[in-house]
Amino acid sequence: MFSTLIGNDEARETLRRLLASGRVPGSLLFTGEQGIGKKLFALEMAKALNCRNRVGLEACDECSSCKRISRSTFPPFSNDDDNRERMIWSEHADVAMARPFKNIIRVKVMRELEREANFRPFEGVARIFIVEDADTMNDQAANALLKTLEEPEPTSHLILTTSNPTALPATIRSRCQAVRFGPIPTVQVEKFLVEREKLPPADAELLARTSGGSIGRALSADVETYRERRAEMLSVLTALVLSGDRAQLIRSAEGLAAAKDRDQYEQMLEVLEVLIRDALALRLGRPKETIVNSDLLGQLEKIGKGLQTSRAAQWLSRIEELRGELEVNINRRIASDALLVSMATA
Repeated sequence: MFSTLIGNDEARETLRRLLASGRVPGSLLFTGEQGIGKKLFALEMAKALNCRNRVGLEACDECSSCKRISRSTFPPFSNDDDNRERMIWSEHADVAMARPFKNIIRVKVMRELEREANFRPFEGVARIFIVEDADTMNDQAANALLKTLEEPEPTSHLILTTSNPTALPATIRSRCQAVRFGPIPTVQVEKFLVEREKLPPADAELLARTSGGSIGRALSADVETYRERRAEMLSVLTALVLSGDRAQLIRSAEGLAAAKDRDQYEQMLEVLEVLIRDALALRLGRPKETIVNSDLLGQLEKIGKGLQTSRAAQWLSRIEELRGELEVNINRRIASDALLVSMATA
């Protein structure tokens, strides 16, 4: 049932209205940040359309159809997976997913979807095809999908999910009814982590505040790793604003450069950016409830008192520039040295 999903009340009501009308569009486009539940809502639509004992408008969650769709996991492809250019089928014969392999959905997958969408349901009322991260389709795959969208079968429904809808061709966007999903409120993320994941309240609060409203991001994060990275980045701000410890800046630059890959490097930059924003917010008198790293309030207040607004703005701008440069293969050691030197001299 939709009521079991967290957040996005407006999207939930939109989907309920579509079900109530009895005219669910052949193609839906679910947009919003990663990890906020778009795929879960898509599966809930698949359940509702194929449920054998609906409860009002929604799936019963008890019939064999609902249970088999609920068990759908759609694991990511491995490098040696022979089926990486095929759709992944759920335990239900009428529900399948197309998803990217190495950040690309290729044409073979979309041609399979086109072929399967022409068949009538095998056991349910409707066939549901979920295209995850639809913006990763290459041109050939997008063209194949467009053909399916232009000649839809009444018993087939496509649900495209994306965090970057503008990367999709306008011809595809115009043929889908868009449903917008937003970040999940921090308090709901925290409640989920405590009640369902059994996390300690302090860990749940920290992960909820740093997740940006994304359950997926909160679940994938390691709270102790975050605390370690935060401590290192906090030492950068302390050296820049309070102590003037240049030796600490050199050690921090080495720590940044030692990141094992681009993702870890960018995560550390993001932590530094959030700490600067927190300190700046306190400097400007923003409510303490809005501070992400609220468990460090005392230290951040000290840094905020010594932080010039113009200097913080320059730091944030330089970090954003560096994050943009990560799209190409840069020397992280040189980039880290240059970043911290520019911050110290700003």
